[in-house]
Amino acid sequence: MHRRPRLAATCAALAALLSSCSATPDAAAPAGGGQRDAASGAQAAHAGHAPSQGQQGAGHDGHGPGHGDHAGHGPGHGHGPGPLVHRFERAEDWVPAFEGPERDAWQKPAEVVAAMRIAPGMRVADLGAGTGYFLPHLSRAVGPAGAVIGLDIEQDMVRYMTERAARERLANVTARQVRPDDPGLDPGSVDRILVVDTWHHIPDRPAYAAKLKAALRPDGAVVVVDFTEAASHGPPKDHRIPAEAVAAELRAGGLSPEIVAEDLPEQYIVVGRRAGAGAAR
Repeated sequence: MHRRPRLAATCAALAALLSSCSATPDAAAPAGGGQRDAASGAQAAHAGHAPSQGQQGAGHDGHGPGHGDHAGHGPGHGHGPGPLVHRFERAEDWVPAFEGPERDAWQKPAEVVAAMRIAPGMRVADLGAGTGYFLPHLSRAVGPAGAVIGLDIEQDMVRYMTERAARERLANVTARQVRPDDPGLDPGSVDRILVVDTWHHIPDRPAYAAKLKAALRPDGAVVVVDFTEAASHGPPKDHRIPAEAVAAELRAGGLSPEIVAEDLPEQYIVVGRRAGAGAAR
């Protein structure tokens, strides 16, 4: 089956972005002029993303962490030679890749949010949020009485998320910049922490997981979404982390992990709960 030209172009752009470990938008321009780890990308995923999303880093490949792949990291603990290093600046350059409809098909944001088991009124952090791909979905899930915090290491992503929240009237959404090695969350301050396309950016992931655990309220959970080793999107294969390794890192940080069975074509979901928690799947 042949991809439509637009989808093929987007996939090609994501592949070029995520195969680079240190490029800037000038060196690896996203589709449409310029993903977060896809993803922040996108990768890219958000994101990061230290953290940034992308998608993909997709990007949200977002960041320490990046959604979608935002992150400027030094050598780090864990799988592969170290965390993937990628800067996601000039937020508007990454929007075509991080926010395109093609991403919805493989990121499946509704399924991801459902797996988080969010109840109205909860306080949720999106770590490595990038351009804020997940923010509207999370905003709806927590409702008017809840709150969503978009976190990213890139100041321009924070600026973009803040403007996006105002533009889309997401009154329960705020954004702020964090350091690569610290999520910047107060102890016991959030119910859920979403980490999409960003975990592979984080240095010393077990220590970072311990900081995330400290930020959780009772029955809180960290939800890590990242690329399978066989995925056609995502970071270079030697920087991908198997779900089992993510579970081990969350366990080393004091969380109780579970690999969740979800029908995501390119990714896995690992939920790390506070001991004794049962609210998130």
